[in-house]
Amino acid sequence: MGAIVFILFCLLIAACLAVYFLYPKGHDRNLHVSSIILTLTCVYLMWAITYMAQLNPIIPPKKALPKEGAGGH
Repeated sequence: MGAIVFILFCLLIAACLAVYFLYPKGHDRNLHVSSIILTLTCVYLMWAITYMAQLNPIIPPKKALPKEGAGGH
């Protein structure tokens, strides 16, 4: 189940390398490339932390027991 985190991490690295090497040269190239890479990294980290927190929650959900007389039968 945690393999998707690793797979997307590899895709993130590939995207960052593509941006770094394929972004056209220009006056503000370093600023643009840094901004894109930082944005990709922050979005990935936010998603990965949220996804992994749901895999192993600190407080597990409790199963609600049906109230007496609420069976309807």
